[in-house]
Amino acid sequence: MAADAILSCNRVIQVPETSMDNRFTGLWCLKLYFALSRTPHGLLDMCTPAFGALLWLGHFPPIHVMLVGLITTFAGYTAVYALNDVIDYGADKEKAATSGFSSAQSDLDSLIVRHPMAQGLLSFRQGLAWSLAWGLVALIGAYILNPVCVLIFLAGCSLEAVYCLLWRVSPYRTVVSGAVKTSGAIAAVFAVDASPSAGYLIILFLLLFFWEIGGQNIPNDWVDIDEDKQFKAQTIPVCFGLHVARHIVMVSLVMALSLNVVIFYFSQVDFVIIYVIISFVTGCYLLLLPAVKLFRTRKASDAMTLFNKASYYPPALLVIVLIRVVF
Repeated sequence: MAADAILSCNRVIQVPETSMDNRFTGLWCLKLYFALSRTPHGLLDMCTPAFGALLWLGHFPPIHVMLVGLITTFAGYTAVYALNDVIDYGADKEKAATSGFSSAQSDLDSLIVRHPMAQGLLSFRQGLAWSLAWGLVALIGAYILNPVCVLIFLAGCSLEAVYCLLWRVSPYRTVVSGAVKTSGAIAAVFAVDASPSAGYLIILFLLLFFWEIGGQNIPNDWVDIDEDKQFKAQTIPVCFGLHVARHIVMVSLVMALSLNVVIFYFSQVDFVIIYVIISFVTGCYLLLLPAVKLFRTRKASDAMTLFNKASYYPPALLVIVLIRVVF
């Protein structure tokens, strides 16, 4: 299915005659599909499942679990990110025709092309095929790892659809976004242990939930506030103003940092205080400092800085846990 979509890409993209070499055309088509799935940003988010699973186990799982887990994680995040654009296709086309997505040129999500379907670079059918194909791969991998992971993945997809459909309905869609971002890590824990600690799962959920709300969702909506007002979108910055939004950001990120310390007590990694201190300092640098600056200035550019820096929080946590597990 995905292969058919890639092969038909030439019918959608107008490639200059001097660039008709099939190899380069194929690579560009593939880049458009990865842009649809926001793969540069998605790869950073994919560190959350590895972080959650490793921190719980305290050691590497069997090699076959790691291989299937990596494939499933990539497929799941690729499918869900593409699903966002599939569901938002109509709204994104409206935005593209009006503003051309000019508000987030330094956004990690825009490193390749922002919303390629809405800009006419991919068709709706191609985007849907891409999302469904990767979703099928994710479902197969999830079933192999643990059937519970299938239920979590389907729940994550459903919540992502709800999140998109609430764009013009309710600012509390932010809560749904927080739940979606936790699903990959929760599923990863069940993939390596069929009976994990409920306490650990709750702390992991809340840690990633508050990180997503304070470091990703609200800052991203902050940058798009003028565009969202124009299209009557219901977001936290639009509905409650920047004064309230900045307080929610600060509270959420302070909660995330606090839970970052607590989660070590619930994991099966041997507790060493230096790693807790390192993870806390890392969180202060990537989350708290840019949040404080945004709190003071209320500038969209500082909201984007917070979004970008917060995106590196999961990889940073994963590196810290990897070092502890290895050494």
